Amino acid sequence: QVQLVESGGGLVQAGGSLRLSCVASGSIFSFNRMGWYRQAPGEQRELVASITSSGSTNYANSLKDRFTISRGNAKNTVYLDLNSLKPEDTAVYFCSLQQLGMTYWGKGTQVTVSS
Repeated sequence: QVQLVESGGGLVQAGGSLRLSCVASGSIFSFNRMGWYRQAPGEQRELVASITSSGSTNYANSLKDRFTISRGNAKNTVYLDLNSLKPEDTAVYFCSLQQLGMTYWGKGTQVTVSS
């Protein structure tokens, strides 16, 4: 089993920044992909960004200029730097880990951007 715990969400004014963190524990294999998704009220969950254990990244086209994903030195941690935040970025942000055909999810962290 794999457990994911997110942190770093909160309330921020438009134009501000946040750093989200996610720590994975449990049976983690050397090759995996970790990522961030978000879900706004009444909307479907959407990909924000992902990164493999070798460092290859993938971003939602509309977000790649403002958001940056990275992994920690321990490889079981993933970060998401959110810059120039907009009210439309308000959502619950979920961490995910994909390995061996399985996808694991954290419980999410709320990001609220006020205008």
